Amino acid sequence: MIGYTTVGTNDLPRATAFYDAVLGLLGAHRTMTFDRGYAWGVSMDKPGFGLLTPFNGQPATVGNGTMIALACDTPERVQAVYSKALELGGTDEGAPGQRGGPFYAAYFRDLDGNKLNAFCMLKG
Repeated sequence: MIGYTTVGTNDLPRATAFYDAVLGLLGAHRTMTFDRGYAWGVSMDKPGFGLLTPFNGQPATVGNGTMIALACDTPERVQAVYSKALELGGTDEGAPGQRGGPFYAAYFRDLDGNKLNAFCMLKG
């Protein structure tokens, strides 16, 4: 159902380095280059993730209640993505752990304050 998502940035070089490292842990690579940013994905036929400076030239802002979830295959991958995000200057929004039933997740904000989570579904 989802084709791609985007977040805004006010510092494209800094944010690009952050996402190169974090999304690289999920097997993603840059798939597209734009004059205002980049897109990452695992292939062109799968959902992608974009990082752009705002089209209207105004500062990028954070959407209250907006969050993008990054699918992981194991709790160890959730931990790795979360740890890398914090290592690169992201901020904690909820340490890795089980959140009810088989849902295992960690929450963080990127360098511009956009909220993301890394999650996996635990196998019985």
